[in-house]
Amino acid sequence: MPLAYLNEAFMLSSAVCVALGWYNIRRGRRAVHRRYMLTGAYLAAAFFVSYALHTVFVGDTSFGGPAAWNIPYLTFLQIHTILATVAAVLGIFTLTYALRENFSKHRKIAPWTAVSWFVAAGMGLGVFLMLYVVFPPGPTTNMIRAILGH
Repeated sequence: MPLAYLNEAFMLSSAVCVALGWYNIRRGRRAVHRRYMLTGAYLAAAFFVSYALHTVFVGDTSFGGPAAWNIPYLTFLQIHTILATVAAVLGIFTLTYALRENFSKHRKIAPWTAVSWFVAAGMGLGVFLMLYVVFPPGPTTNMIRAILGH
């Protein structure tokens, strides 16, 4: 479970860096904006790597809350997963445009990327709270056991 807390810290720290980067570009501070956005991108990448490693080696924790909450939780989780994936793909394009100095395309896509990442990070916090804080965690099954049917 400690890795789940680290994952959440990476995700939320990334969102904070993106917010600070956005704040600074709105004030014309390009160098500060760049540092925050690159840090946010590194933290987002650290989240994805950490999450993937956690999923493979530790496993996924199932929802341990009341049965009546299971369908709403799973629906919320699926929306979060889709939005986080969209935000990650947008992030790759946004970062690529910035690094190639194609700022006209970067400016068009960046606000959509940031907002989708903020929502995905907020929803990720909701998932984390429901899995580990509000309700007791359900069982954890790692990918290898799930594939083997154990």
